[in-house]
Amino acid sequence: MARALCPGSFDPVTNGHVDVIERAARYFEGVVVAVIRNPSKNPMFTLEERTAMLSEALSGLENVEISSFDGLLVDHARQLGISLVVKGLRAVSDFEYELQMAQMNARLAPELDTMFVTATPEWAFLSSSLVKEVARYGGRVEGLVPKGVESALGQILVNRR
Repeated sequence: MARALCPGSFDPVTNGHVDVIERAARYFEGVVVAVIRNPSKNPMFTLEERTAMLSEALSGLENVEISSFDGLLVDHARQLGISLVVKGLRAVSDFEYELQMAQMNARLAPELDTMFVTATPEWAFLSSSLVKEVARYGGRVEGLVPKGVESALGQILVNRR
């Protein structure tokens, strides 16, 4: 069994992310969850906060580790010696974007393959952007994100008011 890489910005991590990572962890010897800095997305949480939230949310998975990176995913995968990326898909729009990314990654690193995992129907509607929007307007995100993320969202929004 090989190791797989699950990359993303995870701003914040949702139960949909956790579901994809847990499912990947069933099939691979190890899963590295790679948090990208990605300043172009104007993140709500720092890289360190996102990494900590993921560590807490995934603490029960012994074969999962967290890393972070700047730059190209292919470079990070090479540094880790990993040749398989696992990405979750919620809708056709995700597929179009992720297919382009997978094809570019394959062009840059022919040894790197991408595997797509479809979202569990329970989480198919869920995105980090949607969670942030609901939280900003005072909506409840309970049950959509891990408990630690729920607390962090509440705290950050209180501090911004």
